[in-house]
Amino acid sequence: MKLVEIDEVEEWEVEKILNKKKIRGIVKYLMWWKEFTVEHNIWEREENLENSKKVVVEFERKISVEVRR
Repeated sequence: MKLVEIDEVEEWEVEKILNKKKIRGIVKYLMWWKEFTVEHNIWEREENLENSKKVVVEFERKISVEVRR
C-alpha cells in the first residue's frame, strides 16, 4: 500500500477525490486512496486533508467548472 512520509509521519497517498458533502457545517470529501480498491473509499473531514491541499484545490476547480456548464 502507498504511504508517503510528511513531517516524519506516514500518511496514505490520495489517488483522487470522488465527491463532496456538507452536513451541519462540516465539509467532507469522498477519498480514493492510491493502490486501494473502491471498498476502502471513505469520507474524510476537510480538516484532515491538510497535506492533500493540492488534490482538494483541483477537485474544487473541477466541480466549479462543471457547475458553470
